[in-house]
Amino acid sequence: MDCIFCELIHEDTASWVARGPVACAFTPLDPLAPGHTLVVPTVHYAGVFDAPPAVLAEVTALVQRVAEVSRTVLNASGVNVLSASGPGSEQSVPHLHFHVVPRWLNDGISTWPAGRSAHHVAGDPGARLAAALASGRHHTS
Repeated sequence: MDCIFCELIHEDTASWVARGPVACAFTPLDPLAPGHTLVVPTVHYAGVFDAPPAVLAEVTALVQRVAEVSRTVLNASGVNVLSASGPGSEQSVPHLHFHVVPRWLNDGISTWPAGRSAHHVAGDPGARLAAALASGRHHTS
């Protein structure tokens, strides 16, 4: 498997922030801000669609812990938590990961999308999602 994150985890070459049996965190080579951290599962899952709920829970719990220490240790006034999964999402590494980016007022960066999607979906997308979740049906179309 050619996965840079799996290589970092198994070869122990990352700049570790936290390591656990299910989730780990490390600093990226080109951080967006001081303290920018990547949180990933230790086992390869391409994205949010195929990670088991228990693994996703462990990973997001570590995201929360990294966010909290960013606030207390780095005096960040907030964090951005960014993730992308699947084609069309701009996912750069096909291994589930969350960027935890510490933020400070007037820090000079923006991590929020500047535009809007040109894609159109028939009907009310929110109502369609709510109906599928309520019924337990998860169809792709």
